[in-house]
Amino acid sequence: MIDMGWKANMGSEKTTTKSSKLISTTTKLNLSLPVSFHSSELTTASPSSCSSYEQYLRLNDLRKLWSSREFPEWRNESVLKPGFQALEITFRFISTVLSDPRPYANRREWKRKLESLTTSQIQLIAMICEDDEEDGEARGRVPIVDLGSSNGVITRDGSSAEVWKIRGEATVVNRTSEASLLPRLASWQSSEDIAQMIQYSIECEMRRCPYTLGLGEPNLAGKPNLDYDLICRPNELHSLRNSPYDQIENYENQTVYTTHQILESWIYAAHELLKRIADRIEQKNFARAASDCYLMERIWKLLQEIEDLHLLMDPDDFLKLKNQLAIKSLQESEAFCFRSMTLVEVTKKCKDLKHKVPLILDVDVDPMGGPRIQEAAMKLYSEKREIEKIHLLQSLQAIESAIKKFFFAYKQVLVMVIGSLEAKGNRVVVSSNSDDKLSQIFLESTYFPSLDAAKTFLGDIHCVFRSDRMTRVKP
Repeated sequence: MIDMGWKANMGSEKTTTKSSKLISTTTKLNLSLPVSFHSSELTTASPSSCSSYEQYLRLNDLRKLWSSREFPEWRNESVLKPGFQALEITFRFISTVLSDPRPYANRREWKRKLESLTTSQIQLIAMICEDDEEDGEARGRVPIVDLGSSNGVITRDGSSAEVWKIRGEATVVNRTSEASLLPRLASWQSSEDIAQMIQYSIECEMRRCPYTLGLGEPNLAGKPNLDYDLICRPNELHSLRNSPYDQIENYENQTVYTTHQILESWIYAAHELLKRIADRIEQKNFARAASDCYLMERIWKLLQEIEDLHLLMDPDDFLKLKNQLAIKSLQESEAFCFRSMTLVEVTKKCKDLKHKVPLILDVDVDPMGGPRIQEAAMKLYSEKREIEKIHLLQSLQAIESAIKKFFFAYKQVLVMVIGSLEAKGNRVVVSSNSDDKLSQIFLESTYFPSLDAAKTFLGDIHCVFRSDRMTRVKP
């Protein structure tokens, strides 16, 4: 994949000499540092496969909605808008699942999975909204529904809009979205229970924010509503509900199509969040960058949860759809996830965050491969003076862990859904020591070898000091 940039395999004599400030030169440490693993560059599938994938999901149309900028002063628009749209597509997915006429569909488990997925998305959206309010420059830029925006006149258009008087003279407009599917789901008998659970989740998760989403949640605090319809544009989003291959008579077609639209929406949000992470690190706003990195970790975990939905699809119908869509993996590089060009790009950019470590530690990379970065990290960890830097380094490694978990889990899902032979490149003989790209991603050595070495040294230092103390207290 991507070269590590620094050497993790350093000579013990040179390392011991350069680390004399932290340990005694007479102390010998028994260290076994990881050897750098250099894998091939991560690449997308063939251009034709990527093009077919994008055409199937109507990604060009979706990108226009994700990338539209209607609120120039709202810095979080590029991250939150695709997140809101993924949430709205999930409401449509719930409607699709509950309308499934197949008697053998596991409707009960589908409801539980989609309820869990929706809650995870709401939690993530709430965290991003909280970040908005904690950022002094971004605070107050979110488009909300208030009396000032309409001179006290509300256009109802069939929606449930109310003006509340609370806390004396305070006036709040409480408006339920006119275009979102969630309020409609709450009014249908078959989906009332899951819709109400989602609305209560919104109420709970948005409790730290000064506004709420306006999707029919109780809004017990009487907070102003986010202008959901203006941001999310549900009507335009739902105009893309039909696949270009809708003529295929297979109910799993809509399931696969919708699942991947949700997936791609969050991948785009991750792509935009990475830009903000890089900017904040360059500005040395390490506390905010660490917060964004933990958001990125959660997005990777959410992507894994979305991919797990494939396990509930009917095996026969899914494999029939796979043939109907002429989807086939002819070689290792054609693994299905690599057809998403944005996923590959996000993966690369997440790994490239390792190049920010010298800036964070305020040291230059030693051109001779010396342990400058390692020693700076050891000093940072042991002195605990710049906590925000420690938090940022921890969050970077949390992203690495989440990436490897995602691709490991993805490979297991692939095997379970289409079978091990097809999942491993259609080989007649499958080796247990397969070097396919999915395996390389989660078996690759750490993206942060200097941080790894620093922790190895610190661990051994504490072990040596402990042994030394125990020897001294012996009679």
